[in-house]
Amino acid sequence: MEPVIRALREQDLNEADTVFRLSFGTFLGLSNPLSFYGDTDYIGTRFRADPSLSLAAEIDGNFAGSNFIANWGSTGILGPLTVHPDLWDKGIAKHLLDKSMEIFEKLKTKHIGLFTFSHSPKHIHLYQKYDFWPRFLTAVMSKPVNPENTAKESREMISWTKYSDLQEERGSEGLVNCYSLTDSIYGGLDLKIEILSVTNQELGDTILLIDNKNDKLVGLAICHCGPRTEAGSNTCYVKFGLVTGKGGRSASTIFDNLLESCEHFAASKGLTKLAAGVNTGNLAAYRKMISKGFKTEFQGVLMTKNNDPGYHKEDVYAIDDWR
Repeated sequence: MEPVIRALREQDLNEADTVFRLSFGTFLGLSNPLSFYGDTDYIGTRFRADPSLSLAAEIDGNFAGSNFIANWGSTGILGPLTVHPDLWDKGIAKHLLDKSMEIFEKLKTKHIGLFTFSHSPKHIHLYQKYDFWPRFLTAVMSKPVNPENTAKESREMISWTKYSDLQEERGSEGLVNCYSLTDSIYGGLDLKIEILSVTNQELGDTILLIDNKNDKLVGLAICHCGPRTEAGSNTCYVKFGLVTGKGGRSASTIFDNLLESCEHFAASKGLTKLAAGVNTGNLAAYRKMISKGFKTEFQGVLMTKNNDPGYHKEDVYAIDDWR
């Protein structure tokens, strides 16, 4: 039977999570596939960010797989797309992708991409059928948290606050400022859904980097913290981060501040590990993270529709992990 593709529902989340872990864990050859990603939660958190962008596949009334879409304004991200291993190679992924591309068309998304296994010709071949092409590797990196890793001089020039600390009447202003920042590196890039998802689900917080000279936003980092988020136990995970050079300060210097602020935020939460994914297309950011002690845990390849580079350019200081 052909699968039925429908909206994912709250009551599907346990099955969707099981298939997610079983699918990836089986592909990676884990002795216990269901242990994949430990106590993280990728399925529930992404569903609740925007349920209208979550899909389920079922065959003969039985849950078969799911896919998720992240809407970042002009940028859209596919995944994770997973199918129960017993149903692999039956065209279910194709049906999920067909429906996903219809959604992107309705959203009028300009730049679409995904993260997949760089060592899997099967996965890459599937996405190439939809005009997605492999570009640069994304390194998922981490380092131990050291709360002393902050330069006093830079603290005087740039400070950080949290989105949750903004007065209710300033929350909208904060989102507008965040959009101005992201839009400056790629037209229409908007992380509002991610920022509000972290806030509303209490997954962590968003760090806002402020230039003390002119009180302007120069950087942000959307962070998940601890279990039942995308981070996992003892971890602060930067899902997205960005800085721009302003006020005579280089983007490189401001990026130093962003990484240091994330480390201090992690320490304030009692977390011992700071994790972040960076695409090597953003070469300056990747090099900077290496210099700051981050080491790669694993890596995958970024694929984009029509081979569009988007904002993954050498001089753009961005952290993003499209898993």
